[in-house]
Amino acid sequence: MNVRKEAEVEVSEIAAAIGEPARARILYCLSDGRARTSTELAIVAGVSPSTASVHLNTLKSRRLVKVFAQGKHRYYSLDGEDVAAALESLSVLAGGSRAGFVPNTPHELRAARMCYDHIAGTLGVALHDRMKSLRWLVADEESGDTAYRLSPSGEKALGALGLDVQSASNSRRRFAYACVDWSERRPHLGGAIGAALLHAALKKRWVVQNPYSRALEVTRSGRREFNARFGLAAY
Repeated sequence: MNVRKEAEVEVSEIAAAIGEPARARILYCLSDGRARTSTELAIVAGVSPSTASVHLNTLKSRRLVKVFAQGKHRYYSLDGEDVAAALESLSVLAGGSRAGFVPNTPHELRAARMCYDHIAGTLGVALHDRMKSLRWLVADEESGDTAYRLSPSGEKALGALGLDVQSASNSRRRFAYACVDWSERRPHLGGAIGAALLHAALKKRWVVQNPYSRALEVTRSGRREFNARFGLAAY
């Protein structure tokens, strides 16, 4: 009984930390995977630097953000992909359930964007669906109902794209899972292998990151390669 009560208290404290509007703005700003200073986050949150520091300490105490020092500066980032996944899920809830769902997300974010360190938006959902249809991704029932493992053909195909599947498999984070996309209301691919896919796409310049938002722009070579390698003709 005590364990259950403590879990409920922990959940309520995390919810309260996220629930303050300025702190929510800070968290969603950090959802692009970039680290930022408290001064930058104060501007995003629309509060004074001293108030931002108080908010960041609250978020840090709830293990929602982490901080590292570099020179004279302290940089804040989300404390792992689980935080980003929780924010994505909250965005789905915030949109409510309605018949004939029509996204009102800005086009550039809906088309392709970063969800922490993996590809989200229409492109991310299309890649997820295509990898499932090709049987590269198969359900990993031992790890949970949203978890995936790679089939032998999936390992071969993603290895050919330059993904280090072995390193992703040895990572402490979840290997692969379905992360519900807040603009599409369908899953995109999260986890270590999702991060490896985004890293490869950025390195090959199939996508380029907008320096001011989470948006990803699919390049001309990216459209060609997504079509050739994944059969995504729309890109």
